[in-house]
Amino acid sequence: MRRATDKPSRMWGGRFQKPPSPEAEAFSRSIEIDARMWRQDVWGSIAHARMLASCNILTPQEAEQIVQGLLELGQEIESGALQLDPGAEDIHTFIEASLHNKIGPVAGKLHTARSRNDQVATDSRLWVKDAIRLILLHLHYLQEIIVSTASKHTKTLMPGLTHQQHAQPVSLAHHLMAYFWMFERDFERLWDCQKRMDYSPLGSGALAGTSFAINRRFTAEELGFSGVVENSMDAVSDRDFAAEFIFACSLMMVHLSRLSQELISWSSPEFGYVTLDDAFTTGSSIMPQKKNPDIAELIRGRSALAIGNTAGILSLLKGLMLTYNRDLQDDKPLLFGTFDIALPSLDLMAAMISTAEWNVKAMRAASRGDFSTATELADYLVQKGETFREAHRIVGEIVLHCISERQPLEKMTLPQLRKRSKLFGEDALELIRPERALMAHNTEGGPSPKRVQEQIRRARRILRRHEPFAD
Repeated sequence: MRRATDKPSRMWGGRFQKPPSPEAEAFSRSIEIDARMWRQDVWGSIAHARMLASCNILTPQEAEQIVQGLLELGQEIESGALQLDPGAEDIHTFIEASLHNKIGPVAGKLHTARSRNDQVATDSRLWVKDAIRLILLHLHYLQEIIVSTASKHTKTLMPGLTHQQHAQPVSLAHHLMAYFWMFERDFERLWDCQKRMDYSPLGSGALAGTSFAINRRFTAEELGFSGVVENSMDAVSDRDFAAEFIFACSLMMVHLSRLSQELISWSSPEFGYVTLDDAFTTGSSIMPQKKNPDIAELIRGRSALAIGNTAGILSLLKGLMLTYNRDLQDDKPLLFGTFDIALPSLDLMAAMISTAEWNVKAMRAASRGDFSTATELADYLVQKGETFREAHRIVGEIVLHCISERQPLEKMTLPQLRKRSKLFGEDALELIRPERALMAHNTEGGPSPKRVQEQIRRARRILRRHEPFAD
């Protein structure tokens, strides 16, 4: 195990008569944060060296020596043989200094026609592209878990709520599939924002390009970009890709938070719809009986941190004149922090859903006597020729009668119904059964088992279309 020590301490300094104060140097140091971009920095530097050789700015021998040295450095960092120097200014300084120690002065030629500004911008885009790919993989898995769970519960009756009050009967499958579509929009957002960041800033220099006859498209192709950023000033100062990534992850975290809240409520004794696996709950230090949904609560809480990061990145950018300003160094904690929230949240949610025990009887029992089929009676009267507003009034009076008599709507008799309207027939009694109401809501996108099964089939086709993204 070794450290890079016998090296130039920074990439600049010739015009300065003294170094920064220890306090200023410590305040500006970012190695602890941006060290996680070491792979991207090595890849970008290799591409840059090869491009310089292709343009006859480096000799083939010099480029080969630099590339081989960078490959060895990558292996040493990966294995732990080379430890990151906590005193280095940033990961870019560390890589270059380590290369100088390994291959000597020729390492100084690597930075020809490159600034740390376009280097950082390139590393950041590469890192976010990798991060998106990883999040999409884990998001895809969560969607598979939701579809798999929903497919087992197309007839599992439960109350659908508005205003936190019982509204109309739905199924557990229909409820869960609502989250599938939320997460599908998240998938599409993340997939789509890759297109806008898929352009290489490398070769833009500090802000005005370079007088060297370089080939920016060479490095773009080497690094897997679809093209180059058109404007060199925009290239080094743009962080739209970071803001878009953070926002997309934050909105996904909002969806995870909403699902977490459902699990928290449903696992309480008042609902009793679900029992979460012991692996994703905790106990109490004082109350032996407790089983707390801590992981769901933490996901709900971490969503607030992601939302804060969205506000943070926008606030960081809003007052910056072109081009690069040191403020941009602080986009990394926001980027990395959001990723570090989102990825484990996806994994833990998938694990909680896949291991949950669903109390089908409790869900069905919650629909008894909740008046959630009242709309079916109103619709029945409309079909018999009554106006909807009058039908609404009539059924409202029926509900009021049931409440005063403490009689469930399902227990109403035909004579009782006909006291309110002669349009009621024997077939109206069947409509007030929650199971019948569920089956009757058969419009496209509705909760009937047939329609939910259609949703599930569409979702599975979408999941199959996701698969090429891993290629």
